[in-house]
Amino acid sequence: MTRRGAIAIEPMDGPAAVRAEDAFRLVYAEAFAEPPYHETEDGVAAAFRRFPAQADGHGFRAALARAEDGEPVGMAYGGPLPPDAGWWDELAEPVPDDMRREDGRRTFGLMELAVRGPWRGRGVARGLHTALLDGTGAERVLLNVHPANRAATAAYRAWGYRKVGEARPGGGAADLHDVMLLDLR
Repeated sequence: MTRRGAIAIEPMDGPAAVRAEDAFRLVYAEAFAEPPYHETEDGVAAAFRRFPAQADGHGFRAALARAEDGEPVGMAYGGPLPPDAGWWDELAEPVPDDMRREDGRRTFGLMELAVRGPWRGRGVARGLHTALLDGTGAERVLLNVHPANRAATAAYRAWGYRKVGEARPGGGAADLHDVMLLDLR
């Protein structure tokens, strides 16, 4: 467990994350209820119907940040992209074959990273990001971010991510998101 001031960050595997699902759900629901996401109770419920299956995936990793009193304040999770990853197929414009080549280890897909409002600006997101990626062995990290979330986009750029395209996560109904890539080599 890593401590950042009064915040403790705990790396987790899939089974541990499922046991802590309520904490992940609380952070997700609060953070993504805000603009530009406007996540509803139904949307949160849908996301967490998928959570156990995601957590059961090969190489799934998670990190949970808690305040000294145990209150969940931030979370992150993801896993390696399989060789048949559909993530690249969601891009509005195709990318070169070499960029989209996956082998189950090359790219870590950062599915979610969120910090509840009162704990933002304290380095919690950076700590979660570091804890999540520590020891993955991945060459790079791929994520989607809503372009109207300027704080998240700025943080990702400061951490070395670059925009490689745009996509509508989960299909055509979603808002267009920026697809960002971080080279870990």
